[in-house]
Amino acid sequence: MSRQSPPAINSSSLLKVENLNVDFELRGQNCSAVDALSLHVQAGETVAIVGESGSGKSVTSLAIMGLIRKPGIVRSGNVWFKGKDLLTLPSHQRRKYLGSDISMVFQEPAVSLNPSFTVGSQITEVLKLHLKMSRAECRKRALELLHEVGISDPETCLNSWPHQLSGGMNQRVMIAMAISCHPALLIADEPTTALDVTVQAQILRLLQQLQKKKDMAMIFITHDLSLVPGIAHRVAVMYAGQVVESCAVDDLFQAPLHPYTEALLKSLPAHHRIANERLSTIKGSPPRAGEEFTGCRFHSRCNYAIDRCSQSSPELVSDPHSDDRLFRCFYPLARTRAESSWLTGQTR
Repeated sequence: MSRQSPPAINSSSLLKVENLNVDFELRGQNCSAVDALSLHVQAGETVAIVGESGSGKSVTSLAIMGLIRKPGIVRSGNVWFKGKDLLTLPSHQRRKYLGSDISMVFQEPAVSLNPSFTVGSQITEVLKLHLKMSRAECRKRALELLHEVGISDPETCLNSWPHQLSGGMNQRVMIAMAISCHPALLIADEPTTALDVTVQAQILRLLQQLQKKKDMAMIFITHDLSLVPGIAHRVAVMYAGQVVESCAVDDLFQAPLHPYTEALLKSLPAHHRIANERLSTIKGSPPRAGEEFTGCRFHSRCNYAIDRCSQSSPELVSDPHSDDRLFRCFYPLARTRAESSWLTGQTR
């Protein structure tokens, strides 16, 4: 997949998430799943959210879509979309945006599709609800959508049940439903996790083509950093519910500022590695749900941590060398490719 050119930066973002906090009740205690998260997405831009399982990526997307249910609660924050704060809108007004202006592709199509209804009935339900189409119009549009997402026999697919289709076909159906109302923003939450490598590449290529063709903005959520360069303009790296680094994709891969980002990059197979050399791993384990933190949340796994890191929590701050780069570390890594410890193996 080829990298897209980034869109022009406008004064106002299509989506702007500010200080989002999401908690879940666990054994009678409130546990933070997303902590003070801020994110912006421009029209026509793809922003990737990357991190290990449990880092808060999917919870963030569900909060944007208004799908957090008990025992979860959006504790505070704002989700601005086209100038409207979705979190303050009454549910009937919010539904006008969700599924039409903002849509989502989930990671498990077999779970997302209802096994009791045919593919055609599920697509036409979306069209009837949001576009008020007649039955004949819905069928015609459904066939067009299935053809658009690369299904060679739309008629047969339309009359099929989800269990009769492969995982890749079901994911294409989910994408067809997601783009049916011409959304301005598409959220793709681990859309290739349940697919084999060949089908994964096909789905990623399809998403990239649709995003470019329809000029949609997209939030692409993944735990696999290697997928990011071919599809995203910017990337936000999450750890333990917090954004630890956010910047343009090229900047992240050339010179990571946060030790967690560096560790993720070191764990990727790379062409320059010596044959049979072991891949790097991140020591320790991700924090448990409900774990209380003192200091930096990554300090126990960080190769560079000192006493201050275990005692004080770093804020997310702007990089003085870049207007659109943020990091959460007291001692950020080198900023140039020549100095980067990822490439030279030098410590700070």
